[in-house]
Amino acid sequence: MMLSNSLLHPSCSRRVPSVIEAIGNTPMVRLEKASLDLNTEVWAKVEAFNPGASAKDRVAKYMIERAEARGLLKPGGTIIEATSGNTGYSLAMIAAVKGYHCVLTVTSKISQEKINLLKALGAEIVICPKEAKPDSPESYYEKAKTLAREIPNSVYLNQNFNTDNMDAHYRSTGPEIWEQSEGRITHFIGSTGTGGTVSGIARYLKEQNPNVKIIGVDAYGSVLTKYWQTGEYDPSEIASYRIEGTGKNIIPKNVLFDLIDHYEKVPDREAAFRTRELAEMEGLMMGYSSGANLQALYQMAGQFQPDDFVVVIFHDHGSRYLGKVYNDEWMRQQGWM
Repeated sequence: MMLSNSLLHPSCSRRVPSVIEAIGNTPMVRLEKASLDLNTEVWAKVEAFNPGASAKDRVAKYMIERAEARGLLKPGGTIIEATSGNTGYSLAMIAAVKGYHCVLTVTSKISQEKINLLKALGAEIVICPKEAKPDSPESYYEKAKTLAREIPNSVYLNQNFNTDNMDAHYRSTGPEIWEQSEGRITHFIGSTGTGGTVSGIARYLKEQNPNVKIIGVDAYGSVLTKYWQTGEYDPSEIASYRIEGTGKNIIPKNVLFDLIDHYEKVPDREAAFRTRELAEMEGLMMGYSSGANLQALYQMAGQFQPDDFVVVIFHDHGSRYLGKVYNDEWMRQQGWM
């Protein structure tokens, strides 16, 4: 049976020469339960609809294109990155299309599902201890730098300090959100990891309307909120936490703290249950940081007006967390069930 054009997802109307051109133009979905609970309009920018199932597709594409344009990445070269998984997947996906080798350094906190996904695309994985301090030779940041020095014809893209990360969202995600909200957006809520997503979107939105409020989401055990409050890096804030893609133990160059109006810290446990609730109540099976973003929104209940237009970004798909937040045994091991 033929489907009418009105029944097709907008992306289905496109025909693209490769998976790279399918990146972006993700839908915005109204969250029915959250809108009712909080008595305001809540919409989700669902980045899981990217071909690599996360917002990092945009970053990977733009960083690679800029490295090529600058002559830093040549045919047959090697892409190196320190990643929690999603950026690595996006880089590996694009590297496969373009014929590059991809070497990824990750922490031991990464889920087995993500490791399997990265290897499936041909990436080489180097696992580093999650306990290593940022300046330790054993940290996944320093290991990536070492590999870039040792491997000929390689480039370390360095998503934490490469502002192409932020520019990717300034040039694509921000304009999409502004257009999809018809300029009505009043609040944007997003996890802060490298900072590129929140900062790039914030920069664009505030250029259109300086009154748009930007809420950064952080984890307990991260240094970002304290730095935003005081301007000082406090290593005593660093502690182990479970949420992936949220929080940092360094201060990335991509976080534009002046554009963030409020930071909201969320606990691991509550973020995990909110992630599961999102699937059960809204039909959206998203990743752990998406649940963290929604939890931040609920923690701020009472601060929104009925005519506000709140946009929450859902960074990646829940299929990468089947062994964690969607796994009852893992939840019991954390003492949460």
